[in-house]
Amino acid sequence: MTEKKNTFKKEKNDFILYLPGFWNLIDSGLKQLKNEKIIDRIWQHEHTVWKSDPTEISNRLGWLHTPRIMKDSVPEIQLFVEEVKKEGFTQALLLGMGGSSLASTVLRSVFGVKTGYLDLHVLDSTNPGAVLHVDRMIDPEKTLFIVSTKSGSTAETLSFMRYFYNKTMQMVGEQKVGSHFIAITDPGSKLESPAKQLGFRKVFLNDPNIGGRYSSLSYFGLVPAGLIGTDLKQLLNTAQDMAGTADTGYSLTEQNNTPAVLGTVMGMLARQGRDKLTFITSPEIQSFGTWVEQLVAESTGKEGKGILPVVNETVLQPDKYEDDRIFVYLKLDKDVTFHKEVKSLRQTGHPLIQIHLNDRYELGSEFFRWELATAVSGYFLKINPFDQPNVEATKKLTKKMVITFQDKGKLPETEPSLKTDILSVFTDKTVHSIEQALEHFFTYLNPGKEGKCRSYVAIQAFVQPELETDKALQQFRTKIQKTYKVATTVGYGPRFLHSTGQLHKGDGGQGLFIQITGEISKDIPVPDKAGKEKSSISFGVLALAQALGDREALLDAGRTVIRFHLKTENTEGISLLTKAIR
Repeated sequence: MTEKKNTFKKEKNDFILYLPGFWNLIDSGLKQLKNEKIIDRIWQHEHTVWKSDPTEISNRLGWLHTPRIMKDSVPEIQLFVEEVKKEGFTQALLLGMGGSSLASTVLRSVFGVKTGYLDLHVLDSTNPGAVLHVDRMIDPEKTLFIVSTKSGSTAETLSFMRYFYNKTMQMVGEQKVGSHFIAITDPGSKLESPAKQLGFRKVFLNDPNIGGRYSSLSYFGLVPAGLIGTDLKQLLNTAQDMAGTADTGYSLTEQNNTPAVLGTVMGMLARQGRDKLTFITSPEIQSFGTWVEQLVAESTGKEGKGILPVVNETVLQPDKYEDDRIFVYLKLDKDVTFHKEVKSLRQTGHPLIQIHLNDRYELGSEFFRWELATAVSGYFLKINPFDQPNVEATKKLTKKMVITFQDKGKLPETEPSLKTDILSVFTDKTVHSIEQALEHFFTYLNPGKEGKCRSYVAIQAFVQPELETDKALQQFRTKIQKTYKVATTVGYGPRFLHSTGQLHKGDGGQGLFIQITGEISKDIPVPDKAGKEKSSISFGVLALAQALGDREALLDAGRTVIRFHLKTENTEGISLLTKAIR
């Protein structure tokens, strides 16, 4: 294999493939793309690339043009930012879920806050501890609240909005409270009219032809980025550079259209059982994984198929992985954190994609590269990468749980299989110890062909996101990873419901799910209406209803689920689970 055949180089980005044993497969996939003019048809918004029915395809391709179109909106955003700075706002709080919040989380983490701009926080958890934590971090009198939702009906986002609207109104008064709020939503959404009625300072109406998870370079990502002082033009320029290479010819021997090549590799290798797309990322841009996780999981996990994005997993020795992996090494210039580990993976024959970024602003190009690549992978998997057919199941069951609570004063709970002083276990079998419960749970791992594990384990933590909890969950997943040689993921609920939740219920059913819920030490009410005190539900009840609703949806989909309800603080209970794995 010549060096040219496995290397794609652009002026600013390096894109290198190491695919021993798969070159002929990728060659055939690229020829198929070319013969059927797939990239040309995508740019022409031709829905038949994926399905004969245009529903949720023809009106979901606006993201192809955002790098160019949004440049015209940069002056508007910059003018708005200067306006709120002059009025004394020093903080911003984004209230949103999934595609409405993840790009902002990445950009805040990677770029930080430029001197003189607003410090941005993001709230995407209904856990009352998380809400109170953010509440304590901000000064409502100096905070701009960003209500971010495409549909305008996202239950979590509207609950956040009502809570902080009331808190702010108490401090600044009914006449001024609206000036502390802006909305980012679609024209005609269920938020547009109420936002105007409540006197929101501004309503940014996004292109309705962009799906939430493809909206990183639209108002949803750019307005918060502008508030922290990110150079929007530079970010869009790198994205437009990538878009400019993506509508040309492509082959393994040409140095262009890496999104098409990446999508081909993702789709073709997934069809060969290499469906665990495992990211190894430079620490400074590690948060990018949370965004790409949603993009890939929610786009590809359906119709009994799926590509599982694995982010932030501990990097182990090559022999600790099964042959269901393909690795992505996303490396920032001069960073050598994982150089030795990646070299070992490459030398032992694991397929690997290496992407080198010269600076942080090339994240703009990565947003676009992965969006187009994911769309191309959907073509090879014969799915619609723009819908989310299984997400509604959890929403309906959560609503059912909430109605039950409002009627009976409590949520519908089953009896635990085991109770201890620290936690309760909910599983499908009578057990006498935590060790026995976990041992039984892991018997459901699918050994696949030749005894090789094809499953994955998803840890769903419906607890308050905290640094110490992060560490405990990482130790837990790593113990599972090492013991069972299986891919692992971790997601905080309900955040993951707007990310990997679609794949969990829509893929081929190889996942095993560990739910972790916990006692609420201090609950807070969710106002029924903005500006009114009446409340019929609390954040704690809503969070638990979402956990129970998702558990029922997983069971209805034939998935294996075990739930641990912690009675003590998170780290103690999670550490106990880690020690119980044999």
